[in-house]
Amino acid sequence: MGSPVDYVRKKYAPLQSKTLANALAHRIGKEFPRIGGPRILGLCAEMVLEVLARHIRPIEHVTHGQALWMAVRVDDPPGYRQSLTDVELVPVVLDVSTAQDVEARIQRVGAQERLRRKAVRLCEQAFAQGGLLSNCDLAELLCDHDSRVAAALVAHERKTGKLVPRRATVHDVGTGLTHKRIICHKRYAEGKDASKVARETYHSLEAVDRYLGQYDRVRHCRLHGMDAAQTAYALGCGVRLVDEYLAIDHELERGAGRRPSVAAAPPSRLDRQPSAQTIATSSRRTGQC
Repeated sequence: MGSPVDYVRKKYAPLQSKTLANALAHRIGKEFPRIGGPRILGLCAEMVLEVLARHIRPIEHVTHGQALWMAVRVDDPPGYRQSLTDVELVPVVLDVSTAQDVEARIQRVGAQERLRRKAVRLCEQAFAQGGLLSNCDLAELLCDHDSRVAAALVAHERKTGKLVPRRATVHDVGTGLTHKRIICHKRYAEGKDASKVARETYHSLEAVDRYLGQYDRVRHCRLHGMDAAQTAYALGCGVRLVDEYLAIDHELERGAGRRPSVAAAPPSRLDRQPSAQTIATSSRRTGQC
């Protein structure tokens, strides 16, 4: 004798299948019939829902003056010919307008200073949440031109000697003269070791080591009487990049009388002086400049 039929379960159990996950799985299977069976379709639907959960915030989590924005993930640096559609994004909640911003208007604080304060705050907030903003992100958020935003941030970095965490500095997207300058200045003018420089400039130790190595090679070529074009040819890089490092070197030399000597810091590449031919051969072998 068979088990009795549960008619209530038979009638109402199908309602449990009326879910967004199943609707997504059905649509994926309809649009891409060769993608796989029910298990694969279910996994695809779950991944879509996971992305949605990360990118949507309940309205009670965003207060007055805040905005939800998509930033590039800090630990997803750009690759060769990589477009923004290929990077991992992370949602961040930013304070676009605060009581302090309103007070600054009342106190007649200049527009450029208010722009600087907001841009620095938004960059630091995004970084604290694992994301990086670009100058164009800031221009959209602050209804200003990206060149004005960039100028405000560069002026802030030059004045304070501290990098603002954004794509141009952390992911090296852009010309990046400012962060090259600050990294070299902290190492050779302030005598800080590379690990401390990395922490203070939001860079990895490998990135800091690469910048210092580039600076050392350019400086050594200059000391051997090579001009920018000769140095660029020897190191296999662009003249513009060489000019940037030469400008940094001249600046460090001008301030040599009031800065600690490089020897006072932990041993660096400047203490090892290979020949110009060795530098050129090493640079071409590693592809670095």
